[in-house]
Amino acid sequence: MSNWDYLPDYPLNSDLVKRLKSALDAKDEERMRDLICTEVTPVDAVIELANDDWMKDPSAQLPPGMLLGLWTLEYKRELTTPLCIAAAHGHTACVRHLLGRGADPDASPGGRGALHEACLGAHPACARLLLRHRADPDLLSAEGLAPLHLCRSAASLGCAQALLEHGASVQRAGGTGLDTPLHVAAQHGLDEHARLYLGRGARVNARNSRKETALSAACGATRRPDEQGRCLRLCALLLRHGAAADTRDEDERSPLHKACSHASHGLVRLLLRHGADAGALDYGGASPLARVLQTATCAPQAAPQRTVQALLNHGSPTVWPDAFPKVLKTCASVPAVIEVLFNSYPHLCVSESWKEVIPEEVFQMHKPFYQSLFALAHTPRCLQHLCRCALRRLFGKKCFDLIPLLPLPEPLQNYLLLEPEGVLH
Repeated sequence: MSNWDYLPDYPLNSDLVKRLKSALDAKDEERMRDLICTEVTPVDAVIELANDDWMKDPSAQLPPGMLLGLWTLEYKRELTTPLCIAAAHGHTACVRHLLGRGADPDASPGGRGALHEACLGAHPACARLLLRHRADPDLLSAEGLAPLHLCRSAASLGCAQALLEHGASVQRAGGTGLDTPLHVAAQHGLDEHARLYLGRGARVNARNSRKETALSAACGATRRPDEQGRCLRLCALLLRHGAAADTRDEDERSPLHKACSHASHGLVRLLLRHGADAGALDYGGASPLARVLQTATCAPQAAPQRTVQALLNHGSPTVWPDAFPKVLKTCASVPAVIEVLFNSYPHLCVSESWKEVIPEEVFQMHKPFYQSLFALAHTPRCLQHLCRCALRRLFGKKCFDLIPLLPLPEPLQNYLLLEPEGVLH
């Protein structure tokens, strides 16, 4: 049933809704509890908290842009029940009181039931109470999401455990994206949730509607710096459980493409160690190396040169020489990227015209490096560099594994593995 088919017991303009909204806005939890536990009748009353259907009010003043595209409007109407409100705010005593009066744990006039709200708010005590009163652990919301799909924060782990203990399906695909709970955990970097689902038999290589696996979803999500470690643990966990490191989504992008788009060098190294193809091309013809070069300037704090270095040490094809000026223009403000890439060629003809693509302020900021680059304009590379390139060509995709085995001092091993020095020789 659509929520437009419901007639609210307490419409938006009713006195009780006005007082309830005031309590919610003021975060006055005691007043809110009193209202829904003592004044609302019947126990499963439908409460209207919002309604932007301007067509009900002929005097409404509409912005001109709205009048130009009426067919694109989506009217929003928020209907709920006392039980949903209590569960959403984690008021266990209130939930217990309402259930004791016979409230239906699965009522969902607004499209989500109380169990959905408890999981979204990460309130495990409320979730367990609802489940003990026979709430459906696999109840689908209007968007086709089960409660397990709404366990989206680290604090919701207890909710996920309770759902699985009461028979929730860990394999259910939901929503327009057909994500499984494991996809959701991967998207939000929830390594403990993923461990729980895998322990309950979640299929690690299940695909969603975009043909993404959980590993692909994890690698494609944007992370804050403080979330990187948890994401790395999550991806390592997925790989240990058999996640395919080189699967492709609907755009033929691999997890490595996505990790490179964020210049996440720890994750890139992890994927490469598990057999990801450093030379893979997506539908647009872009390689993982192209992805990191495109994002290098936007993420200098992520040390994108480390990602470039890892790819080249695992056999990534380098950039076509004629395209190097374009890379120089794009990555000029991150000279360590230019250095690592430049040193992957036995010889690259440096042109004085390249100076034109480097902004003057960038040149001055990194003057020692760019002076060393243009000093090579009419000079062959040194013998040491040519030996480096010969060894790298011999080892190919095994550079990362074989070079550390050579009986050489560590500085020389680092040189062979393209460790940046800050200047070119």
